[in-house]
Amino acid sequence: MSIPDIVKPGLAVLFCGINPGLMSEAKGQHFARPGNRFWPALHLSGFTPRLLKPSEQEELLDYGLGITNLVARPTAKADELTAEELREGGAVLTELARAQRPSVVAVVGITAYRTAFGRKDAKVGPQVERIAESRLWVLPNPSGLNAHYSLRDLAEVFAALRAEVAPASTTRTPPEGS
Repeated sequence: MSIPDIVKPGLAVLFCGINPGLMSEAKGQHFARPGNRFWPALHLSGFTPRLLKPSEQEELLDYGLGITNLVARPTAKADELTAEELREGGAVLTELARAQRPSVVAVVGITAYRTAFGRKDAKVGPQVERIAESRLWVLPNPSGLNAHYSLRDLAEVFAALRAEVAPASTTRTPPEGS
């Protein structure tokens, strides 16, 4: 079963995973392995009002969010991908960004980003370069195998991205009684 891109023109953020894991491929859902922290980080950072399940991935469009992958080929671990596959995926992502025009493309996985775009010194966070006309962020890989970031740390980085795409003036709580 292939995993569909969850995209539409003009998204606030197009998240780009590395590639589907085997469970994601079997279910046809992005970030489907229970230990993956993408969905909790998305919620804890304020991108979604509740914790979405991978089976609810289409609801992301309601929040101006989308998901794709650098490489469509499923693997047990991302390090099974070749550098050539990642570079080809970077070119495909650039074309997708050109066609769909999201405000931000957020590549989820620093090592894959470095390889796909030839940016060996890139750091997590906003990047100077763009993908097509879209601003570019690199986020940590939310896989449970990534011990460098706790869920709290992931949520903080996701929240920094959210703050860029949703200025405080649009996220304030309405005054009582309104």
